[in-house]
Amino acid sequence: RRQSPHLAAPLKYAAETSPPKVDREQVANIAINVARGGEPGGGPGAGSTLGVGPGCEEMPGGLPWPAAPLALALLLALALLLALCRPLWALRWSLSRDRSCALPLPRGSMGWPFFGETLHWLLQGSRFHSSRRERYGNVFKTHLLGRPVVRVTGAENIRKILLGEHTLVSAQWPRSTQIILGSHTLLGSIGDLHQQRRKILARVFSRAALESYLPRIQKVVSWELRGWCMEPGSIAVYSSAKTLTFRIAARILLGLRLDEKQFKDLAKTFDQMVENLFSLPLNIPFSGLRKGIKARDMLHKYMEEAIQEKLQRSNSEDHSDALDFIINSAKEHGKEFTMQELKESAIELIFAAFFTTASASTSLILLLLQHPWAIEKIRQELVSHELHGHGTGHEEVPGPGCRCTGALSLEKLGRLRYLDCVVKEVLRLLPPVSGGYRTALQTFELDGCQIPKGWSVMYSIRDTHETAAVYQSPPGSFDPDRFGATRLEAAGRFHYVPFGGGARSCIGQELARAVLKLLAIELVSTARWELATPGYPAMRTVPIVHPAGDGLHLYFWPLQPARHSED
Repeated sequence: RRQSPHLAAPLKYAAETSPPKVDREQVANIAINVARGGEPGGGPGAGSTLGVGPGCEEMPGGLPWPAAPLALALLLALALLLALCRPLWALRWSLSRDRSCALPLPRGSMGWPFFGETLHWLLQGSRFHSSRRERYGNVFKTHLLGRPVVRVTGAENIRKILLGEHTLVSAQWPRSTQIILGSHTLLGSIGDLHQQRRKILARVFSRAALESYLPRIQKVVSWELRGWCMEPGSIAVYSSAKTLTFRIAARILLGLRLDEKQFKDLAKTFDQMVENLFSLPLNIPFSGLRKGIKARDMLHKYMEEAIQEKLQRSNSEDHSDALDFIINSAKEHGKEFTMQELKESAIELIFAAFFTTASASTSLILLLLQHPWAIEKIRQELVSHELHGHGTGHEEVPGPGCRCTGALSLEKLGRLRYLDCVVKEVLRLLPPVSGGYRTALQTFELDGCQIPKGWSVMYSIRDTHETAAVYQSPPGSFDPDRFGATRLEAAGRFHYVPFGGGARSCIGQELARAVLKLLAIELVSTARWELATPGYPAMRTVPIVHPAGDGLHLYFWPLQPARHSED
């Protein structure tokens, strides 16, 4: 078609003013150069690499050489920070001393920021304290479980701590322990509240109450021990001792009605709670504190159901277990316990009766195995009191025909003087709890140093036993006769403190001694036992004295069949 003359001029103008065509490869090269920091007009290799100025070379990894001094500077800064953080942390606590007191702080180390020396304490156990005592003396400072702590050893130093309750110091357990056990416990209460709770719980451990527990405890001990004798393989003693003492605490002290599956589940949950009592106070996922809280909540749920059932069927005239004593004793003192208080009191009772007594029972079995002459002396004493070789009369107790003792009373146990010495020596050499915790209510002097107000004080039971100068025989040796009537080695009141002392001495110590004596009597009367491993395990002290590693494994056999075979 012929083009319109009116359109010819505009089309001609557009053709003349259109930009020239650009080669696509040339455009791509320009873009690459710009991205690399070069000039747009340069060729494909023009300019320099991004971020590298003129005259700079690349490192093999692609980083410019000026970055190397920068990385080195960062490393040096980090090293300097690490080098300074411990002195700054120590300075922070040095400045917290009471400036109104001219005495210095105790010697020692505060470890690393926040963590202090907690990891060393958990890993080294008793060696942690002994090494620092050798280096710094009987009073030294450290930082454990998030708090500044003064560790105290020695009878005179401990005397001042224990007799200074409510004036110089007050009870202070680690924060994790307080959170898990709760605020309505004897351990956590102070002042008048502590005295009131102690009066209420005193009924639980009165002589009349102990007499009522004793026959049932003897049944449980005999039943468990015969089960050990019937086991074809070795027995993990610490684990089995925990089963024994938990059964005593749950079924006898608290009167819980448990079938065997419920018992095992409850014992496992309780063990998990106890294992995390001494942990860092960090309530975060997978932390020890979180695990302990979870286990405690499960226990509280079960305890509430059990207590509700007990209250519904309760007979006020029948004080058959510790919970009955607590409920009725509280009413007599004009107090009505809430459900939360009852739950926490029940858990505390199990903790006190189960954990420490299991530790002491394991130590008793271990030390008797290591010193068979003590077993023979106990047997001779039982024979002299006509308490060896008599049937219990408890036909419902299963097991082979082992020799058994007759029904025992507190009066009969009290006549066994050498057995009492053995139990005391076990508790001296391997006290279940290595020490006690307090908080300084005011700044006071101890061994020439100031203990600042607000600091934690941890008195050492085991170290005091090991370093006491009153003992004639070496403190590290097993010598029950040191507590005999002919020797006055343990006359010093605070040289021997397995149950603490003062206003906070262990309220259940007579029950613990009775359980240990019953166990010893059943052991030497009905069984013999041997080591199932090449050697004895080391003993750990945190959070409580127990065998390290795989534990203490022993073989148990009934005593009577063994004697028949020898005849």
